[in-house]
Amino acid sequence: MSQFQVRKDDFATCRIQATDDVATRAALADGEILLKVDRFAFTANNITYAATGDTLGYWKFFPPVGGDADGWGVTPVWGFADVVESKAPDVAVGERLYGYFPPASFLTVLPVRLTPTRLFDGSAHRTALPPGYNSYSRVQAEKGYEARMDDSRMLLWPLHVTSFCLWDMLADQGWFGARQVLILSASSKTSIGLAYALAADSNAPPAIAVTSRRNSAFVGSLDVYQQVVTYEAIESVDASVPTVIVDMSGNRDVLNQLQAHLGEQLKRCINVGLTHWDTTADVGPIAEHSEFFFAPGHIQRRMKEWGVDEFSAKSSAFLRDTAPKSQRWLEIVRLNGLDGLAEVYADACEGRLAPNQGLIVEMPR
Repeated sequence: MSQFQVRKDDFATCRIQATDDVATRAALADGEILLKVDRFAFTANNITYAATGDTLGYWKFFPPVGGDADGWGVTPVWGFADVVESKAPDVAVGERLYGYFPPASFLTVLPVRLTPTRLFDGSAHRTALPPGYNSYSRVQAEKGYEARMDDSRMLLWPLHVTSFCLWDMLADQGWFGARQVLILSASSKTSIGLAYALAADSNAPPAIAVTSRRNSAFVGSLDVYQQVVTYEAIESVDASVPTVIVDMSGNRDVLNQLQAHLGEQLKRCINVGLTHWDTTADVGPIAEHSEFFFAPGHIQRRMKEWGVDEFSAKSSAFLRDTAPKSQRWLEIVRLNGLDGLAEVYADACEGRLAPNQGLIVEMPR
């Protein structure tokens, strides 16, 4: 079978590397399970994983296979897989898991900290990584699990849980004293999730969309932003109003223009994603107002403060509210295996995919 790999020093370059599945099965140790990846989503979030693979450790989750693996990395994805072999007494063949996977045919997992609805991968190379990424949902044991929602879950949960955490952080900080929230790369699914959260909160400042001309009509049709501004017209943003920027783009030129335009009214710039990963070299004067937002860190803090169950209940309620809203405009595009992903990968890297599209890669059975 195969594994989708990208160059760490030029992640716009990809390849499909064959894997020795007979050896993988034979090497299964006591306590381990072998998962057959069934399907996964691919979004701009995965491009961010690649862009920050070294700095945030995303390359560490799934080592590349092959004898010439030096310089290659595996970008994690969110999806579903089925247990096809098990040497773990409490995990049966046929179980279905949702979580973090490589874009590949198989994954070997060492189940630890099992509950009826969850398990964690205790593989040695993952123990120091954020636990939220090592957690797998045993979906067949979930109350109310519906397979028809799998596509939305793969596409939206990893993004909208970040949206929820951003809203929670902004509210916790009193919006940094701002009276408007500028959301850059406003057509991204994480941005839209945050806009949903702000629109539903009567105490929140209004959301202002900053987006490309190509996507402005789509962003306006969502009816969740008070104003839609293109990158070429950022001077139309009201510079007399205290402002917080939530940046999903990583476009430093735009950020520095906004910093100059807003002046002292810029209260904070929250850096989240990198949809414009190729324009991040020059940080510039915006840096003194900026902080990087790492959703797994926020999740861990809230789980300690609220407890796991309360965080899960609150975030799940948010996702139940936002998913139907997104389904009104979301168009699912199904790709045939890793070859199908390779065909559109350059477009994903360059941001050429339509914002209303959601890519689902369906692996061969």
